[in-house]
Amino acid sequence: MSHLVTTRSTAGQAAAPSGPGRPEGEPGGRGRLVEVVIPVYNEERVLAASVRRLHAYLSATFPYAWRITVADNASTDGTWRVAGELMGELPNVRAVHLDTKGRGRALRRVWSASDADVVAYMDVDLSTDLDAFLPLVAPLISGHSDLAIGSRLSRGSAVVRGPRREVISRCYNLLLRATLAARFSDAQCGFKAGRTEIVQALLPVVEDQEWFFDTELLLLAERTGLRIHEVPVDWVDDPDSRVDVLRTALDDVKGMARVGRRMLTGGFGAPVSGRSGARTRGQDGPGGGEGDGLPSGMRRQLPVFAVIGAVSTVAQLALFVLLRLVMGPLTANALSLVVTTVGNTAANRRFTFGVTGSHRAVRHQVEGGLTFLLGLGLSTGGLALLHATAAHPARWVEVAAMVAANAVATLVRFLLMRAWIFHPRRLSRPDAAGRAEAAGHADATGHAGAAGRAEAKGRVDAASASTGGVADAATGAGAGAEVAAAEEAGR
Repeated sequence: MSHLVTTRSTAGQAAAPSGPGRPEGEPGGRGRLVEVVIPVYNEERVLAASVRRLHAYLSATFPYAWRITVADNASTDGTWRVAGELMGELPNVRAVHLDTKGRGRALRRVWSASDADVVAYMDVDLSTDLDAFLPLVAPLISGHSDLAIGSRLSRGSAVVRGPRREVISRCYNLLLRATLAARFSDAQCGFKAGRTEIVQALLPVVEDQEWFFDTELLLLAERTGLRIHEVPVDWVDDPDSRVDVLRTALDDVKGMARVGRRMLTGGFGAPVSGRSGARTRGQDGPGGGEGDGLPSGMRRQLPVFAVIGAVSTVAQLALFVLLRLVMGPLTANALSLVVTTVGNTAANRRFTFGVTGSHRAVRHQVEGGLTFLLGLGLSTGGLALLHATAAHPARWVEVAAMVAANAVATLVRFLLMRAWIFHPRRLSRPDAAGRAEAAGHADATGHAGAAGRAEAKGRVDAASASTGGVADAATGAGAGAEVAAAEEAGR
């Protein structure tokens, strides 16, 4: 159940621009309406200051019609009372109250009933610099993009936050790219917008009602072939945030697993047409690509990786058993892992991800060594735990513990290889040596071109200095042709 209270005016035109705008409803016209939703739960202390700040900013600078909606999702303090006071005090502000908690539920409630052309939301703490708001919604108003997100992880962003939240955020987005083939950089930034008609078409397919809501919306949009615009933002962490980071991260992982299952079963799609020329993954048809709903390339990579992993595991276990005859379990485990990790990385480099030649091979082995440390930590931790609980476990129990630990390490290893070590963007990016070689080639070409132009120009001068006549003119013309040829070679 929800309660909706509206203001005297449902939409306000910014005060700053003057003069006639484009006609109402015309793409790109200033009559377009943007609705900004602020979902809140027990934010009595900061709500008034944040809404007044946002209201003042939009009134002074925003060139389109706008409306602010406070979406109170089941607050138990005085948040709803403050929202009502703001509604009576400020024009173009309204408030919606829901009896059930959930940020996704609040956004769904307002967005699904909105009559605006563009819907947006931002966190009540206004951690994101408001100067990024116009760049966020402008591609939506023009029709260039379908959704837009603020990104704290893209080049050009400026972020101030603690190491704990930084690590959790980067790990979460890395998992999204590795497991669900997400191409957007920051799923969690509370600064997003979308064309209303697109958002309302996607909402019935989105299941989550809480923090995973907007991640699921973005994954669905991307899978449908829609265009997502990213804006680098300036962002300052709110130390008084009421977000339970650990619980939210666990809920996000559960949401990823649910969406992954829907992708594999073909039940994750929306009746929205993507951009012309854009292919929707999972709907390519026979021979058209990942018809089973797997991310691009994974259908071929998984069985090859599995075979290499099985061979590596058997080799590591055999080496472990042999080494146990002459050394302790922890040392035997570490040495057997070192030997098999080198072979495993080389085999996956060549057969799973199709990288050949010696270029960057050492770097790939070093990065593969970092994943080895992860496997070593898991298997060593498992053995240590086993020997802490049982003084003299049987050899088959040790092997079983290593198999379980290696299974987890193998999954994580594949994700890291796919999303980091052998990611196509990293492989196509020139390294320092390649950039130096290209620069040297360009310098050599430029010097050669300059020398050629100087020599040819000398011939022109000599021809001009000689006696006049048809022969001299012909000589000068020929030398001029050499100048042009030398300049073309220099280019």
